[in-house]
Amino acid sequence: MKTISRIAGTAALALALAACGKSGDGANTTTASAESAGPKLGIRPSGDETVGPDMSKIKNADLPKVFDYIDKHIDEHVVNLQKWIQQPSISNTGEGIQESAEMVKGFLDQLGCQKTQVFDVGKTKYGTQGNPVVYGKCDEGAKKTLIVYWQGDTMPVTQPDLWKAPPFEGRLVEQAPFKKVLIGRGAINSKGPEMTFLNALMSIKAVTGKLPVNLIFVVEHDEERMDIGLNKFMTTHMDMFKGADGVWGGGGSEGCVFFELKTSGKSWGRGPVYSDIHGGNKRSVDSPAWRHIQMLSKLVSEDGNTVLIPGFYDNIVPNSPETEAALRKTAETYDLKRAAKNLGVARFISDDPYTQLKMQRTGTSMNLDGIWGGNMFAGGSGAILPNQIISKHAFRYVPNMDGPDLVAKVRKYLDQLGYKDVEINLIGDVPWAIRDRNNDQARAMTYAQDIFTKPLTPGGSGAYWPAYLFSGKETNIDLPIAAVRGGTGGNAHAANEWYVIEGAGKQFGMATAEKMVATALYVYAGLNGPIPVKTEKANGADGGS
Repeated sequence: MKTISRIAGTAALALALAACGKSGDGANTTTASAESAGPKLGIRPSGDETVGPDMSKIKNADLPKVFDYIDKHIDEHVVNLQKWIQQPSISNTGEGIQESAEMVKGFLDQLGCQKTQVFDVGKTKYGTQGNPVVYGKCDEGAKKTLIVYWQGDTMPVTQPDLWKAPPFEGRLVEQAPFKKVLIGRGAINSKGPEMTFLNALMSIKAVTGKLPVNLIFVVEHDEERMDIGLNKFMTTHMDMFKGADGVWGGGGSEGCVFFELKTSGKSWGRGPVYSDIHGGNKRSVDSPAWRHIQMLSKLVSEDGNTVLIPGFYDNIVPNSPETEAALRKTAETYDLKRAAKNLGVARFISDDPYTQLKMQRTGTSMNLDGIWGGNMFAGGSGAILPNQIISKHAFRYVPNMDGPDLVAKVRKYLDQLGYKDVEINLIGDVPWAIRDRNNDQARAMTYAQDIFTKPLTPGGSGAYWPAYLFSGKETNIDLPIAAVRGGTGGNAHAANEWYVIEGAGKQFGMATAEKMVATALYVYAGLNGPIPVKTEKANGADGGS
C-alpha cells in the first residue's frame, strides 16, 4: 500500500518535472514567475570544470538552446533526483518497490510516452516472485528507436551509522574536489545517471517539443537480485521491442552467478538438528559452523584471491590485443593510491597499475558476500551453538565461462571433499555478453564524448548488467548497445554513496552530463552532421554498469 508521504513525494516530483514540460507549440513555458517560485539550491552548472563541449562541433541549432535551458533549470533537475532518492526502492527487502515502480511510470507519463505500464511479472524461472517492470513507449515520429534500460532498485542500507547524511534524504554536501555532491542510496547506482538522462530528455522537449529519437523504456526493479524479474519480462514480451535499432546501455558485460552454501546439523547428521542450542554444549556436540568454515577454506587459496575449484579457470578467452593495449594505455596515468582512497580500501591486491586494472576490469573471482547463523547481535554475549550456517557467494566470470557450469563444479568438488551434505541454492545468473562497437550507435557515442573532450573509458568496469537479454541470449533481441555516461560518483553498495552535482577539473557535474546526453541523442539521430568514422572492435566484457 502507498503511504501518504510516498504519494506526496511522487506528486511533488511530477510537479517538478512538469516545470520542464512544453506548451502546445513546443515553446519553453517556464515563466519568470514560475522560475522565481522554483527551488533555489544555487547550483553552478559548470562548477569548477575545466572541460566542456567544443561548440565548434555543435552543428544543430537546437542544442545550444537545450544547453541554456539545462543551465537555467539545473536546480529543479537536482530536486528531481532528490525526490527519487527519497523514495526507497530496495529489491532485497521489497521496501518501496511498488511505490518506486509507480513513480517511474509517472516519469514516463510526464515525458509524454503514449504507452506506460507497470507489469507484475509473476514467478521467475528460479521459483521466486519477480519485482515489477515498468514499460514505456515514446513515439516521436523519428527515424531511429532506442531501447532505454534502467534499474529502479537499490541495495539495502546495511551500515546506517557510517553515513554522513541520511541515506534517503538526498543531501548536498561538499566533498573535495567537488563543492557539491549528493549523498544517498542509489545516487550513483543508478538513479543519478538515470535522472540525468531523464532531465536531458525533458529539456529537449521543453525547447523543441519533441525528441530526436523514439524511445522504448524498460525499467526493472530486480537488478540487485540478478535481474530475475527482467528475465521473465523480456523472455515473455519480446514482441514489445520490435522496431528498435539499438539499446541505450552499458555495452557488453561480464558474467555473474550468485549462489548460497548451507551447512546444517540435520543434513550433516551431527550437531544440532532442529534449532540453535546453548553454546555450552560445544564441549560435547559437533558444530556445523566450524564445519562450514573448514569447507570454505578449501575453495580458495589462503589469501582468498585464487579459486581452488578444479576446472574453474577452464574456457577463459584471453583479452583481445585491443583490450590489452587500452589497459596499458590507461595504466600509464592511473593513480593507484587515489583510486584506492576513492574506493575506500587500504590498497589493492597488486601494486602495479596495469595488473590492477586488468584484474578489476577483465578478471574473475569468488567472493564471500555474506555469512550468517547463530548469534548475530553486535556486542554483548549470548552462548549459541548454531544448527546451520549459510554463506552467500558470487562468481564474476568472463567469456567463455558459464555460470551454472561453475556452480556444478562447486558441487562436484564438495562431493569429492566429503561435503555431500552441504546444500547449494542457485539464486540467479547473469551471463556475459560481448558487443561489437563497429556500428553507427557506438561511433555516435564516441563522437559525443569527443565533443565534450571526455574519452571513453576502455575495457570493462568490473560490474555486470543484463546485456545478455539484448544480445540474443534467451531472447530474439540482438542489437547494438552503447551510451554516454558523463555523470560520476562513487561508493555504490557502500555507505555514503554519492553523485557529483557540481563538477571539478575533468569530472563533469550533472548539468554538463545532461548536455552530453542530449548531444549524443542528436548525433545518433543524424541531426548534428556526419559522424566521423572510427572502427572499434569488441573488447571483451566491456562496459558493465
